[in-house]
Amino acid sequence: MTAKRSTSAKSAKAKPQSSIKTGAQIIVDTLVEQGVDTAFGYLGGVVLPLFDKLYDSPIKMIVPRHEQGGCHMADAYARATGKVGVVIATSGPGACNLTTGLATAMMDSVPIVALTGQVRTELIGNDAFQEADTTGITRPITKHNCIVKDVKDMARTIREAFHIASTGRPGPVLIDIPVDTQVTKCQWDDSKELSLPGYRLKEKGHGRQITSAAKAINESKKPVLYVGGGIITANASKELTVFAEKAHIPVTMTLMGLGSYDQTKAESLDMLGMHGSAYANFAVQECDLLIAVGARFDDRVTGKIKTFAPNAKIIHVDIDPTSISKNVHVDIPVVGDAKKILPELTREVEHKERKEWFKKIADWKKKHPFKFDSDDSVIKPQYVIEEVYKQTKGQAIVATGVGQNQMWSAQFYKYSRPRQFITSGGLGTMGFGLPAAIGAQIAVPKATVIDFDGDHSFNMTMTELSTAVEHNLPIKVCILNNGYMGMVRQWQQLFYGRRYSCSYLQNPNYQQLAEALGAVGITVEKKSDVPNAVKKMLAEKKPCVVDFRVEPEENVWPMVPAGASLDEMDGLDILESMA
Repeated sequence: MTAKRSTSAKSAKAKPQSSIKTGAQIIVDTLVEQGVDTAFGYLGGVVLPLFDKLYDSPIKMIVPRHEQGGCHMADAYARATGKVGVVIATSGPGACNLTTGLATAMMDSVPIVALTGQVRTELIGNDAFQEADTTGITRPITKHNCIVKDVKDMARTIREAFHIASTGRPGPVLIDIPVDTQVTKCQWDDSKELSLPGYRLKEKGHGRQITSAAKAINESKKPVLYVGGGIITANASKELTVFAEKAHIPVTMTLMGLGSYDQTKAESLDMLGMHGSAYANFAVQECDLLIAVGARFDDRVTGKIKTFAPNAKIIHVDIDPTSISKNVHVDIPVVGDAKKILPELTREVEHKERKEWFKKIADWKKKHPFKFDSDDSVIKPQYVIEEVYKQTKGQAIVATGVGQNQMWSAQFYKYSRPRQFITSGGLGTMGFGLPAAIGAQIAVPKATVIDFDGDHSFNMTMTELSTAVEHNLPIKVCILNNGYMGMVRQWQQLFYGRRYSCSYLQNPNYQQLAEALGAVGITVEKKSDVPNAVKKMLAEKKPCVVDFRVEPEENVWPMVPAGASLDEMDGLDILESMA
């Protein structure tokens, strides 16, 4: 009974506390004040005082099987809800195990507050047991970090952390907390005022720049909207839709932007970039105006920068001024919040039919759709995703691993709403899918949550399945098991003469593994068995792992090779040859 209590939600409110509190109690009370109802954390010696106070708090604690998994859970919780995710770890190895998760959140602009324990203040710098320079280690992979050496600064520091993590361009903030500050008492600081003179936000766009952007849009004949995860972060999906429909502009999305615009709409060009749609890439290369909103022109989108969108004037709307003209020269920069700027643009733009432009796009769509060879003798991974899409009616929340499974999930599952697609974009973190599915399921309990995973990606964090079982989370894991580190193998095939060096590893029996951990396991080896397996998986109330034994050497097409222009795609001839 005691063990269950430490990891389950307490419905009762926290008991009123004296105004004189320990640092640990201040941490808990400030988290509750910030609206935290769920946190992810792993116990350790120097966070014992904090976990002791969490025992009686209303915060639901989820204990992962590894700190990296906990950080990914907090990340996905934040992506699925728009709230700040919270993760807690002990000092030394515990804090170090957060680094991959923090870097993942940093690259994808996800708001997380990480609380790490630290050795006693007087021992810092003396190589004490389980000491690490946590702030030094995490400085490049956090938006902000600090160490609290005076308990009087505790509440203010946590409040500032939540503000910094969730405003502007969001990101992870880490607070390192020596154990002695957790047990020291002080007067509770109930002041909510923040003093961050060096942290200034520009949310309202410059009126003259917005007018210039609207003028360019009205004059363009072949515009393209290129939108990224910033639309989802800003909760500006509705504003984007209204703007795109009024101006009548086709919309292409980055991997992180999928779901920001309904892909079932005719104006959607789906994803662009290295494994994006041919029609999106062709449209970007031929457009006369590219309107980037909440995107950062990363290398997986642009291909060869010198030849990217060669005929286009570029408008860039972004809340992060450092992203403007960082990778690609921008003609009309608009710094500010997309949710505020898009309505202003909408008021100034005119509706244009652009019939010739949309006809050309329709022709590209007809000639170059995403497709695969439907061979009945093997299971194609794309077919699995299409079947899941069909049976979930496109409404599931999808988490992914990284690599081929991720790209097929982006190509063959169509996303109609924001916060529906949860994936590691910038860092490309293998092992993200399973803990992300757990975090998303906790965040949205009534949703159907699917993890499309590669076998090698799943292997990295598969012990987190125990976390899902412990909390009765009905996540659905679809392992697209090709026996390889799939995307690496594809590159070895294309560029290294099929010399598959170290890209094949021996996998466990995933059905038996799932059952050993208390989940449901299913193995599928025939294409004809896929529909029933998906149906059974979706009906399960327990965590369910389905091992789809797919075609080992199936590739992701199209593909823009590294260093090539966006319209120089490999695989178009292969796609055209398919029935």
